[in-house]
Amino acid sequence: MNVRVLARRVVVLLLVSAVPAAGQTPAPSSAVPAIKEYLEVIATREAAAPDSVPAAIEVLGGDELRSRGARDLASALRLATGVDVAPGGDGGPAASVPELWGLREFDAFLLVVDDVPWGGAFNPALATLSLEDVDRIEVLRGPAAVTYGAASFVGVIHVVHRRGAQAPSLARIRGGSYGSGGASFATSLGLPWDSRLVVDADREGFRDARTAFTRGHATWRNSHRWGAGRVLFDVDATALDQHPASPHPRQGSALAAQVPLDANHNPADAFLNERRAAASLALERPLGDKSWTTTVSIARATQDVLRGFLTGLTATDNARGVRAQVAQVELYADSHLQTVVRRGLHLVAGADLLHGEGEAHGADFTYTAPLDGRTAPIASVPAALDIGIDDRRDFFGGYALMSWQALPRLSVSGGLRLNVANEERERGDGGEVEPAGEEEGADRTDVRPAGSLGVVFTPWQAHADRLRLYANYRDTFKPPASDFNIAEGEGDADAEERGGLLKPETARSVEAGAKLRTWGGRLWLDAGVFLMDFENLVVARTVNGLPGLINAGTQRFSGLETGAVAQVSRDVSVRASYSFHDAHFRDFVFEFDGVPTQLEGKRLEMSARHVAAGGLLYASGRGPLAALEVKYVGSRFLNKRNTALADGYATVDASVGYRVGRWEARLDGRNLTNQRAPVAESELGDAQYYRLPSRRLDVSLGVRF
Repeated sequence: MNVRVLARRVVVLLLVSAVPAAGQTPAPSSAVPAIKEYLEVIATREAAAPDSVPAAIEVLGGDELRSRGARDLASALRLATGVDVAPGGDGGPAASVPELWGLREFDAFLLVVDDVPWGGAFNPALATLSLEDVDRIEVLRGPAAVTYGAASFVGVIHVVHRRGAQAPSLARIRGGSYGSGGASFATSLGLPWDSRLVVDADREGFRDARTAFTRGHATWRNSHRWGAGRVLFDVDATALDQHPASPHPRQGSALAAQVPLDANHNPADAFLNERRAAASLALERPLGDKSWTTTVSIARATQDVLRGFLTGLTATDNARGVRAQVAQVELYADSHLQTVVRRGLHLVAGADLLHGEGEAHGADFTYTAPLDGRTAPIASVPAALDIGIDDRRDFFGGYALMSWQALPRLSVSGGLRLNVANEERERGDGGEVEPAGEEEGADRTDVRPAGSLGVVFTPWQAHADRLRLYANYRDTFKPPASDFNIAEGEGDADAEERGGLLKPETARSVEAGAKLRTWGGRLWLDAGVFLMDFENLVVARTVNGLPGLINAGTQRFSGLETGAVAQVSRDVSVRASYSFHDAHFRDFVFEFDGVPTQLEGKRLEMSARHVAAGGLLYASGRGPLAALEVKYVGSRFLNKRNTALADGYATVDASVGYRVGRWEARLDGRNLTNQRAPVAESELGDAQYYRLPSRRLDVSLGVRF
């Protein structure tokens, strides 16, 4: 039987069997609480129940994440419906590469932290993301066409941290495999206003040769009443030192056999170090029956880079290295008004600006790396950083969001945004960004509307139980990714005509689904289907051994996603999900060895059709705790021509621990099946793939006070 047909039948059966007959509502058990329902703000900027929004939204609570021992984005979203996060990637071992709706691209989604885009002007700053003291993570699957300036195509991940004196003070120490360890401390300060300080430090080692990272992080979050409103002020700082891993090269239809597992071809003493500091100020003020919110954030990040990638499987001069220094500044400002126009009609209207400036200086060089990776390659690194890149980006938009309760069981919502995007980019040689007579400048401005329209219908409701059906249409626009790649190859012909800038990415999508809350609020079932046509997707390519980016014609993404959460007893909860994704090229001509090839109908590389996950959590206020999580990722092609197929794989994570009084001791095991499958393709190394980290164990001890 066709997998897609089977999945549809399973979803229908679950929905039909879970909905009680009309007028028959199961009495909630006083001994078993309903699933804790968090309000989301990522979709509408107004606090709303996720099932009242016509889009696929999932919220994972911080208490659940801590009980599961989740410390990074990959482990936190391991059980999220339709999401697969590959640890590591080109951003270093501390980074990750999420996949939503079947697209694994580091810039196709938007990362938001405490209502502020986190690296949104350029690329999501995943390596500096901290989940310490997290309150919840909101996941919006599909395009975000209206809010937060830099739109996303396949989803938004919003990380919200705890603030205020109501949160408990916590301390934790841990140690684990490959010399890993860390400590964290979070407390509410005794100040005249709500103030919370979080400090954490981690050292993470890996089985890969000469691969590790050390991260120190601190954040200070403040909230103070301002008349009938309040003022929020946050400061965040991260110091991150990474020793990067090497992706595994492919030869033909399989990973190269002459390169051992965990080989590292980076130059000796390679590093990928980053310093990031950010501050934000938000003012929330009621104005009669209206509410006005203004947010301003500024962030500065610097990177110091020495790394390299194989360019061939020969014995000598087989690698290219990069030495670079990058500085970026980002400014985000948003001001919007929320009002009730009349009963049942809500309006949010505002404008935002996302500004980014970046400057890079560097040089590339050739060196020889032993293919077995046993010894660190010695490379002659240029002292003069004589290649310069200067990039300035501005995203400005005015927007309006409307929600209308047209009938007691029918709501309509929509949004419209006018985008004004400008980018100025210059690249030059000779040690200056603008060397006289040699600069390569580009300037592009795009003005384009974007918007969304959705409906939610509630055919059945009894007390807290309800069934809601939804559908939406979204039209999304986004300027392409902008990197600071010093060793960059020649651009495509269309980009050269525009001075080197790629075409903006656009997408149109439709989505429909059902959200069921039943069994006294103890069982949630979500199911949805989607279809998105994408134009000008930015993909990696290599010319003469040098990496670069090009637009990739048109693609189509479609699929089915289902998820379930059940609170079986007071201490036992279950999560399960299954997704089918079909991502393929509709029209894209790509040159292979100088031969133009039409890729129509070929699946996008690294996109698995089948993704499934299941987890069981036992967590009480005292006594034992345990978690078991299983995830399956289906087969996926490693290349655009679909000639190299990687097998599907399953991983198992497990945790055991004990809580007594204010203390908690636990043992967490990750990737216990020790799968080392290729999970993310490098955009800097040609036909090279980062593999899943090896099995690891962590022991930790925590206390509340």
